[in-house]
Amino acid sequence: MSFLFPVNPATLGKPSGYNNGMVAPAGASALEVAGQVAWDSAHRIVTKDFVGQWDQTLRNFLDVVKQAGGGPEHIAEMTIFITDKQAYLDQTKKLGEIWRALMGKNFPAMACVVVAGLVEEGAQVEIKGTAYVPGRGRS
Repeated sequence: MSFLFPVNPATLGKPSGYNNGMVAPAGASALEVAGQVAWDSAHRIVTKDFVGQWDQTLRNFLDVVKQAGGGPEHIAEMTIFITDKQAYLDQTKKLGEIWRALMGKNFPAMACVVVAGLVEEGAQVEIKGTAYVPGRGRS
Protein backbone atom coordinates (compact mmCIF):
# COMPACT_ATOMS: atom_id res chain seq x y z
CA MET A 1 0.00 0.00 0.00
CA SER A 2 1.32 3.40 -0.93
CA PHE A 3 1.91 6.12 1.65
CA LEU A 4 0.85 8.90 -0.74
CA PHE A 5 -2.23 8.76 -2.93
CA PRO A 6 -1.96 9.72 -6.61
CA VAL A 7 -4.44 12.14 -8.19
CA ASN A 8 -4.83 11.66 -11.95
CA PRO A 9 -8.01 13.14 -13.44
CA ALA A 10 -9.21 11.22 -16.49
CA THR A 11 -9.48 14.56 -18.32
CA LEU A 12 -5.65 14.76 -18.34
CA GLY A 13 -5.07 11.29 -19.79
CA LYS A 14 -2.91 8.58 -18.23
CA PRO A 15 0.46 9.91 -17.02
CA SER A 16 3.65 7.99 -17.81
CA GLY A 17 6.55 8.19 -15.36
CA TYR A 18 4.87 10.72 -13.07
CA ASN A 19 1.56 11.51 -11.35
CA ASN A 20 -0.40 14.73 -11.76
CA GLY A 21 -0.87 15.19 -8.04
CA MET A 22 -0.19 13.46 -4.74
CA VAL A 23 -2.13 13.61 -1.46
CA ALA A 24 -0.40 12.99 1.86
CA PRO A 25 -2.20 11.32 4.76
CA ALA A 26 -3.12 13.22 7.90
CA GLY A 27 -0.27 13.48 10.36
CA ALA A 28 2.55 13.40 7.81
CA SER A 29 5.29 16.01 8.15
CA ALA A 30 6.19 18.08 5.09
CA LEU A 31 9.83 18.08 4.05
CA GLU A 32 10.95 20.68 1.52
CA VAL A 33 14.12 19.48 -0.19
CA ALA A 34 16.42 22.21 -1.51
CA GLY A 35 17.89 21.91 -4.99
CA GLN A 36 20.43 19.09 -5.04
CA VAL A 37 23.19 18.71 -7.61
CA ALA A 38 25.75 15.99 -8.39
CA TRP A 39 28.32 16.92 -5.81
CA ASP A 40 30.10 15.08 -3.04
CA SER A 41 30.47 16.07 0.62
CA ALA A 42 33.24 18.56 -0.33
CA HIS A 43 30.85 20.25 -2.79
CA ARG A 44 32.73 19.03 -5.87
CA ILE A 45 30.73 17.94 -8.93
CA VAL A 46 31.54 14.22 -9.20
CA THR A 47 31.42 13.84 -13.00
CA LYS A 48 30.93 15.74 -16.25
CA ASP A 49 28.77 12.90 -17.61
CA PHE A 50 25.02 13.73 -17.81
CA VAL A 51 23.92 10.22 -16.76
CA GLY A 52 26.41 10.20 -13.89
CA GLN A 53 25.14 13.57 -12.73
CA TRP A 54 21.52 12.33 -12.90
CA ASP A 55 22.47 9.36 -10.71
CA GLN A 56 24.39 11.39 -8.09
CA THR A 57 21.80 14.16 -7.98
CA LEU A 58 18.97 11.70 -7.37
CA ARG A 59 21.05 9.93 -4.70
CA ASN A 60 21.72 13.26 -2.96
CA PHE A 61 18.01 14.13 -3.05
CA LEU A 62 17.12 10.74 -1.57
CA ASP A 63 19.78 11.15 1.14
CA VAL A 64 17.93 14.24 2.41
CA VAL A 65 14.62 12.36 2.41
CA LYS A 66 16.18 9.38 4.22
CA GLN A 67 17.76 11.66 6.84
CA ALA A 68 14.24 12.93 7.63
CA GLY A 69 12.92 9.38 8.04
CA GLY A 70 11.42 8.90 4.59
CA GLY A 71 11.99 6.97 1.42
CA PRO A 72 11.06 7.22 -2.26
CA GLU A 73 7.44 6.38 -1.43
CA HIS A 74 7.20 9.60 0.60
CA ILE A 75 8.21 11.96 -2.22
CA ALA A 76 5.17 13.89 -3.42
CA GLU A 77 6.72 16.36 -5.88
CA MET A 78 9.97 16.88 -7.77
CA THR A 79 11.15 19.58 -10.11
CA ILE A 80 14.12 18.52 -12.22
CA PHE A 81 16.20 21.21 -13.87
CA ILE A 82 18.45 20.17 -16.76
CA THR A 83 20.84 22.17 -18.90
CA ASP A 84 20.80 19.88 -21.97
CA LYS A 85 17.46 18.71 -23.35
CA GLN A 86 19.10 16.58 -26.03
CA ALA A 87 21.30 14.75 -23.51
CA TYR A 88 18.15 14.00 -21.49
CA LEU A 89 16.25 12.72 -24.53
CA ASP A 90 19.21 10.69 -25.80
CA GLN A 91 19.71 8.98 -22.44
CA THR A 92 16.11 8.32 -21.29
CA LYS A 93 16.64 4.54 -21.17
CA LYS A 94 19.68 4.83 -18.87
CA LEU A 95 17.99 7.55 -16.80
CA GLY A 96 14.96 5.28 -16.40
CA GLU A 97 17.16 2.41 -15.24
CA ILE A 98 18.71 4.64 -12.57
CA TRP A 99 15.25 5.89 -11.58
CA ARG A 100 13.92 2.35 -11.10
CA ALA A 101 17.04 1.28 -9.17
CA LEU A 102 16.73 4.19 -6.73
CA MET A 103 13.02 5.09 -6.75
CA GLY A 104 11.38 1.79 -7.64
CA LYS A 105 7.92 2.37 -9.06
CA ASN A 106 7.39 5.60 -7.15
CA PHE A 107 6.37 8.45 -9.44
CA PRO A 108 5.78 11.82 -7.77
CA ALA A 109 4.09 14.78 -9.37
CA MET A 110 6.92 16.06 -11.55
CA ALA A 111 8.16 18.73 -13.90
CA CYS A 112 11.36 18.73 -15.94
CA VAL A 113 12.60 22.18 -16.89
CA VAL A 114 15.35 23.02 -19.37
CA VAL A 115 17.44 25.94 -18.10
CA ALA A 116 20.31 27.95 -19.59
CA GLY A 117 22.53 27.08 -16.64
CA LEU A 118 22.68 26.22 -12.96
CA VAL A 119 24.40 28.21 -10.22
CA GLU A 120 26.88 25.44 -9.39
CA GLU A 121 29.67 25.44 -11.97
CA GLY A 122 29.57 22.27 -14.09
CA ALA A 123 26.18 21.10 -12.80
CA GLN A 124 23.86 19.76 -15.50
CA VAL A 125 21.06 18.42 -13.28
CA GLU A 126 19.37 19.85 -10.18
CA ILE A 127 16.42 18.36 -8.32
CA LYS A 128 14.21 20.02 -5.69
CA GLY A 129 10.98 18.75 -4.23
CA THR A 130 8.63 17.91 -1.41
CA ALA A 131 8.24 14.75 0.62
CA TYR A 132 5.77 13.87 3.37
CA VAL A 133 7.34 11.68 6.01
CA PRO A 134 5.61 9.81 8.82
CA GLY A 135 5.60 11.58 12.17
CA ARG A 136 8.06 14.37 12.93
CA GLY A 137 10.89 13.10 10.71
CA ARG A 138 13.63 14.59 12.91
CA SER A 139 17.07 13.13 13.43
